[in-house]
Amino acid sequence: MNSFRSWLSPCLAVIFGWFACSSTLDVYAADRQQPNVLVISIDDLNDWVGCLGGHPQAKTPNIDRLASRGTLFANAHCQAPICTPSRASMLTGLLPSTTGLYFLQPKMDASPVAQAQPDLLQTFHDAGYRTMGAGKFVFGNKEGAYYDEYGGGMGGFGPNAPEKLSGLEGNVNWDWGVYPATDAELPDTDVASWVIDRLKAPREQPFFLVAGFWRPHVPMYAPQKWHDLFPMDQIKLPKVFAGDRDDLPAYAVDLTAGFPAPRHEWFIKESKWKSAVRSYLASVAFVDSCVGRVLDALDASPHAENTIVVLLSDHGWQLGEKERWAKRALWTDVTRVPLIIDAPGMPEEQVCDQPAALVDLYPTLLELADLPATMELDGTSLTPQLADAQTSRKTPAICTYGPSNHSLHYQRWHFIRYADGSEELYDLQQDPHEWHNLAGDPQQQSRLEKFCQDLPSENAEPVRISWWTRWEVADWLKAEANAKARREKD
Repeated sequence: MNSFRSWLSPCLAVIFGWFACSSTLDVYAADRQQPNVLVISIDDLNDWVGCLGGHPQAKTPNIDRLASRGTLFANAHCQAPICTPSRASMLTGLLPSTTGLYFLQPKMDASPVAQAQPDLLQTFHDAGYRTMGAGKFVFGNKEGAYYDEYGGGMGGFGPNAPEKLSGLEGNVNWDWGVYPATDAELPDTDVASWVIDRLKAPREQPFFLVAGFWRPHVPMYAPQKWHDLFPMDQIKLPKVFAGDRDDLPAYAVDLTAGFPAPRHEWFIKESKWKSAVRSYLASVAFVDSCVGRVLDALDASPHAENTIVVLLSDHGWQLGEKERWAKRALWTDVTRVPLIIDAPGMPEEQVCDQPAALVDLYPTLLELADLPATMELDGTSLTPQLADAQTSRKTPAICTYGPSNHSLHYQRWHFIRYADGSEELYDLQQDPHEWHNLAGDPQQQSRLEKFCQDLPSENAEPVRISWWTRWEVADWLKAEANAKARREKD
């Protein structure tokens, strides 16, 4: 019996020790539970945000408070100045020059390269996350196929006023003014409420949750209370330099004619510039309130301490700068976007001036969630800058509109190279409004040659452009045709 006890005692010690170790490992695993992800996506929001200083009258207290909780990437840029390819780049981690997606049409699933790449939502789903979202994040339609749970578009860009308020003829969405009567009638109110309901629920499974807000995309509608924040007689217009476009290459002039947006001349002639700027500011203030509701709900939820929060826009927007409106251009007003990341354990109140890009979001979230990158990505993780905003980045932020038309943002310089070889160069430190193109300056030639080495090595052919979508690329087709005519003449 004594010999049995002498044999049993060490065995029991090993067994109990294994259980104790297993229990310790379980506690350790619990301490290291995967972080949740909350993405707040805002449609067509430029840098008219308080913390970015794009407009002196912008009122965005909720976006600003998120910036104070994490890192504001003040030099962040989209990969395409139009919705579909920008979002496709963000979701695949690939540049438009890799996927061949350059324009509003076709959608992401038309690109074989994009289809072969597991998208961001799918990757997190496969890693055990529950993916949920409402509103616009992928395309604005067929969103449900990308989530485990999709709340719907909630009404999209609507509701539209019974009659256009601006007096502008044409596309029903190109309108602005005081409408509707209450916030409750706007889709973003419902998007926020749906997301808030998901945040309130306790969950054992980590989640990837998207609040896809539609404003300030046209129609730039907001109730009276938001317009009241910006009295008409106090509206400050964007600074415009007479003759700003005189030093642009011919290709740039054709590419940025502005179709299908209204012409700047119309806004001047009809005295509509101030009212449109006012409605954009009001729309931004409204969507900021929706952001605030979501942040308040997160703070009150059981997930507050273990959730990565990302706020972004798909591209910027012009409201008269360079005498044009909307998107579809490669200037900073169009490429610069809000990008804020608040990650558990990372420093607060940081501002990073290094170039950053939406295509970097995919590798960044993978690294923050400790998930392996099993696919090739064109973006580079921003986690070094989240740990220390002063950490330098070697690569520029690349934005593309049409094959071989590229914008490269560095910390100080902005370089644009068009398909016909023509160029623009701006010193953003000395010329933040990009009024003076330095590409023709002999003293800048060595700089231009150096920047050319950072252009994408691949320029994929555009994925199928059908006859009925050619209206959307009318300016690009004109730029290409005129460039060909110039080559033949020479």
